[in-house]
Amino acid sequence: MGRVFIYDTTLRDGSQAEDISFSVDDKLRITEKLDELGVDYVEGGWPASNPKDTEYFEKVKALHLRKARVVAFGSTHRPGHKASDDQSLRHIVHSGVKAATIFGKTWDFHVREALRVPLEENLKIIRDSVSFLKQSIEQVFFDAEHFFDGYKANPGYALKCLEAASQGGADCLVLCDTNGGTLPDTLIQIIKEVKKIEKIKKQKNIKTPFGIHAHNDSECAVANSLIAAGLGAVQVHGTINGYGERCGNANLCSVIPALKLKMGIECVTDDELAKLREASRFVTEIANLRHFGHQPFVGDSAFAHKAGVHVSAVLKHPGTYEHISPELVGNSRRVLVSDLSGRSNIIKKAKEFRIEIPERSPLLGDIVKNLKELENRGYQYEAAEASFELLMKKAMGLHRSFFDLIGFRVLVEKRSGGEVPINEATIMVNVDGSIEHTAATGDGPVNALDNALRKALEKFYPELKPVKLHDYKVRVIAAGKGTAAKVRVLIESGDGKMKWGTVGVSENIIEASYQALVDSIEYKLLKEEVEGASDNPLEKIQRKIRTLKGEN
Repeated sequence: MGRVFIYDTTLRDGSQAEDISFSVDDKLRITEKLDELGVDYVEGGWPASNPKDTEYFEKVKALHLRKARVVAFGSTHRPGHKASDDQSLRHIVHSGVKAATIFGKTWDFHVREALRVPLEENLKIIRDSVSFLKQSIEQVFFDAEHFFDGYKANPGYALKCLEAASQGGADCLVLCDTNGGTLPDTLIQIIKEVKKIEKIKKQKNIKTPFGIHAHNDSECAVANSLIAAGLGAVQVHGTINGYGERCGNANLCSVIPALKLKMGIECVTDDELAKLREASRFVTEIANLRHFGHQPFVGDSAFAHKAGVHVSAVLKHPGTYEHISPELVGNSRRVLVSDLSGRSNIIKKAKEFRIEIPERSPLLGDIVKNLKELENRGYQYEAAEASFELLMKKAMGLHRSFFDLIGFRVLVEKRSGGEVPINEATIMVNVDGSIEHTAATGDGPVNALDNALRKALEKFYPELKPVKLHDYKVRVIAAGKGTAAKVRVLIESGDGKMKWGTVGVSENIIEASYQALVDSIEYKLLKEEVEGASDNPLEKIQRKIRTLKGEN
């Protein structure tokens, strides 16, 4: 099939999501990332509609974009004014862009109730607005707002609106499902009718190519976009990760690979497609949102395998349970461990951890049995792979304890109703025969315990100093027991170079937290040993001497 041009509106439509607000610098960085992805058009916003967009269009001129063309957005001119006198249109021209998109009414209901002008006058507004922009701008796209609803209400008039834009010189007529309520079967029918010659009231076929701009209120934005492309749309609009107002827009992270890999439609190069996951996560981070793990193609779980039967088959041939190779979109295969796991999962995870386990080793059965027993007690290792690696190493005799806990105490004291509670933890540990007894405060009891534990250990293991706690989650496992319920604590730690997850389970939230904290520390120290940081015998002796002398 032919070529489809990708039109990204993350900076305009995407920023209209209620939990997203991009700064000017954010928008510039995303523009560069979209250019790397191979997007053809980047819609930057409304010139002069607000200080942020005004600054963006001024600063974006300094970017050296390889492929993407920045687009200014606006509307048709106001009723009762000439296009040449309309400030919004003039700002688009003065923005210096080579491409612009303006939306206009195509639903007679909106023309009567929103614009409050005769239907014929709206046609003139559309035609004149497009014509004015074409005098100064190389490419002008007409966004036919509410087109599908307008067509269902008055097909003849909706088509006249497209004709008016075409007569004005529009380079593409973008059919917009503004309310996101059009289902695929209806969309197919309407697009086919639009393409027919003299089908409705003997109107001539509209020669200007068409595009699609779909919203996701019925969970059909991606499907509708792909269908439209299959029916001849040359331009597909959407946003990274589907961000947008209400339920969002068509998700380009699904649209792009589906077009290229499933439908054989060229839109980006192979190298650009391989940057898709990177672009998805980049925009997520800039938006200060959590990445959606179950997102198709680019999510962490998109190529994650949990059931033992699946893993066994995937290891023999990935195509058994994967619809594409994850590397094509910059993703990777993951094997999860759970109570559904079998020997294949364990072998695969062992290879990831660089642990050698023979396929016929009896240890495999022991690990699987232990795993299932632990998960029955509430442990989960999908997000705590560091804890699972420690579990495997313990089973194989590859683990060693770096310290022994003698005891800890956590106090939470609230001295008056209006004061914030005081959290203090005291801990005593034994490191190679040396007793360390220390205390620390924190923002909460777990934070205080974490501070006290690391304060006690950093004296012996300075490599722990860069370790930070990035995330802390508590989940009640057994509902119905109230405050006596068992809880699972998941902790994400990092040292600036990598991140790792650990887990703890107990009826006592402090004990569960302690388990996860200890796993986090032991994982870091074992990694340091593997990398040789702690294998130097002379360093070990020197550290031991410093410890005995009470030096840091």
